[in-house]
Amino acid sequence: MSLRNRLALAGGLAVLAALMLAALVLYPSLSSRLNEQHDADLVSAAAQAPDVVRAFKEKGAVAEKVRGKAPGAPAIPTTPVNVSSTLLLQFVVQPGVGPSDGFTDISKRDVAVAQGSSPAYFHDADYAGRRYRIYTAPMAESDGVLVRTAIRTSVVHSTLNRLAFLLAAIAAGGCVLAAVAGRLAAGRVLRPVRQLTETVEHVTATSDLTARLSADGRDEIARLTRSFAAMMAALEESVGAQRRLVADASHELRTPLTSLTTNLELLAEGPGLADPQAPALVSDARAQAAELTSLVNDLVDLGRYGGVRGHVEDTRLDLLAQRVVGRAAARSPRLDFAAELAPCLVHADPDAVERAIGNLVDNAVKWSPDGGRITVATTAAGVVSVSDAGPGIPAADLPFVFDRFYRSPAARSLPGSGLGLAIVRQIAETHGGSVAVEPLPQGVRLRLSLPPTS
Repeated sequence: MSLRNRLALAGGLAVLAALMLAALVLYPSLSSRLNEQHDADLVSAAAQAPDVVRAFKEKGAVAEKVRGKAPGAPAIPTTPVNVSSTLLLQFVVQPGVGPSDGFTDISKRDVAVAQGSSPAYFHDADYAGRRYRIYTAPMAESDGVLVRTAIRTSVVHSTLNRLAFLLAAIAAGGCVLAAVAGRLAAGRVLRPVRQLTETVEHVTATSDLTARLSADGRDEIARLTRSFAAMMAALEESVGAQRRLVADASHELRTPLTSLTTNLELLAEGPGLADPQAPALVSDARAQAAELTSLVNDLVDLGRYGGVRGHVEDTRLDLLAQRVVGRAAARSPRLDFAAELAPCLVHADPDAVERAIGNLVDNAVKWSPDGGRITVATTAAGVVSVSDAGPGIPAADLPFVFDRFYRSPAARSLPGSGLGLAIVRQIAETHGGSVAVEPLPQGVRLRLSLPPTS
C-alpha cells in the first residue's frame, strides 16, 4: 500500500474512532433524555386527567339529552382510551386488589397510590400484545380514583433506532469523507516526496547526478528536498573532482614512468652498466623515481587531509610556523628567512596545519633567487602568510594557483607535481578556513586563514 493510501486510511480511521467515541457518549445521554421526556409527557397527561373526565361527562350529558332521557350520573371510562396517537389513559374508580379492565391487575401498591399513602410510580407492562410504559398516580380533585397513563415503548425504541442509524451514518460518512480528504491532502503534501523518489530512482538507474530539485516552504519535506538537492550538488562536485584527480594523476604519473622505463630499457640493452652513459641514465632514473615518490606522497596527503579533520587540539600557530621556518632555513642556507610571529591559538590538526605551512614555505623557496628574502608571519586573527621575492605570478594565473595539478607555463620546467598548494587549500577548507594570494611589487604573498579559538 502506498504512503498516500496509508495516510488516507489512517485519517479515516482516526475520524471514525472519534465519531464512534462521540456516538458512544451521545447515545446513552440522548436515550436517557428521551425517556425522561416521555415520562414527563405521561406525568403531564395524568395531571390533565380531571379535564378529560369533565369532557367525558359533558359528552355523556349531551348524548342523554339527545336521546330524550333525564341525565344521570355520568360514568368514568374504566378501559384504556386513546387521548392521542401514542398515549392511552385509564381510570380506576375505588380500586381493589384483583383483575382490572386496564393494562394490568390492581396491586396493593396501586391501592396505596389511590389512597395517597404511596407515591406515583412508573413501570413497564404488556397490553394487547404490545409493550407499554405506564405511569400510575391518584387523580387530582377526586378521592379514591386511580389514573394510569401509558405510551408504547416502541415509540421510544423507534426514535432511538433512528438516532442510532443517524449516528452510524454520520460516523461512516465522516470516515469516508476524511479518507477522501486525507488522500487528496496527502497527495498534495507528498508531491515533493514523490518527486524526490522519482529523482532518486532516476539517479539510481542512470547515474545522472545533474538532476536537481527545488522546494519552497519551511516544513520538514521542503528542508529534506533542499538538503537532498545540496547533497546531489556536492556529490556531483565530488565525483567530478575525483574524475579530474584520476585524469590529472594519470597524466602526471605517465611522464616520469615513461622516462624511468626508457632509462631502464637503455641500461638493459648493449653493454649495460659498462656503457659510458650508464651513470647519467642511472642518475636520470633516480631523479624520476624521486619525482614519482614525491607525487605519490602528495596524492596520499591530498586524500588524508581532505573532507574530514583528523585529531584536533588547541595549537599554537606561531610555534608551528617557527618550526617550519627552522627546517627550511637549515635546508636552504642560500636564502634569507625572516619570521614575524605573533602568538595565535587555533583549534586544528597540528600535523595538517604544519604540512600546509611547510608547503607554502617550500613554494616560496622554489621561486626565490639566491639571497632572496622569505618572510613568514602569523597574526592573532589566525592568519599565516608567506612572502617571497621571486618573479611573481601572472594575473591570468592568480585564480588557479591553488588548483590541483595546475602549473603555470614558467613552472612546468621546474620539479613538482602541482599538488602542494592544492593540499594547503584542502587543509584550510577542512578546518573552516581559506587561502588567498596577493601579488607584491616583487614576488607574491600566500595566506592561510584559520578560525582562531575564542
